[in-house]
Amino acid sequence: MIGTLAHAAWRKSSYSTDAEACVEVADDLPGIVPVRDSKNPFRTALLIPHRAWASFVTAVSADTLTA
Repeated sequence: MIGTLAHAAWRKSSYSTDAEACVEVADDLPGIVPVRDSKNPFRTALLIPHRAWASFVTAVSADTLTA
C-alpha cells in the first residue's frame, strides 16, 4: 500500500475551509479513500473503505452528521 499512496493523486477536500483545516483525499484507488492532513503529508494517511467514505460525504452534504 505504501507504494500505491506514493503515487496517489491527492487533492484538497472541498470541505476544507482554510490553512488550519486542510484535508486531502485521493479518489483514484480501488476500494479505499486515503485521507491525510495537508500540513503533514508524510504522516500516515487514514485508509477509509470507499462505502464508509461515501456515507460520510452524504451525511456531511445533507447536514445530517451526528456525533
